[in-house]
Amino acid sequence: MTLDATTGGVLLAIMGMALVTYMTRAGGVFVMSRVPIGPRVERFINAMAGSVLVAVITPMAVNGDGGARLALLATLVVMVLLRRPLAAITAGILTAALWRLLV
Repeated sequence: MTLDATTGGVLLAIMGMALVTYMTRAGGVFVMSRVPIGPRVERFINAMAGSVLVAVITPMAVNGDGGARLALLATLVVMVLLRRPLAAITAGILTAALWRLLV
């Protein structure tokens, strides 16, 4: 299936993506409302959050440019030192932006 790059095609694509995103989130809430949250399920959910984070960061660390790697390093250092996620994210974004501005 192909969509024309006209206003109607673009809007249809956006609406389709929004619907899929909503259904994914609503489906997760629907399924989890029927699962009893015991210690085992809670451990699984907590482990899943870390797994997703590693899955997002690893390709950037392996395939990214110097700015991406330096941003990851800056984020890690600030998080270890300050233990403030917002400060760590800000440091990473600023590091990547400065790298790309200067290099």
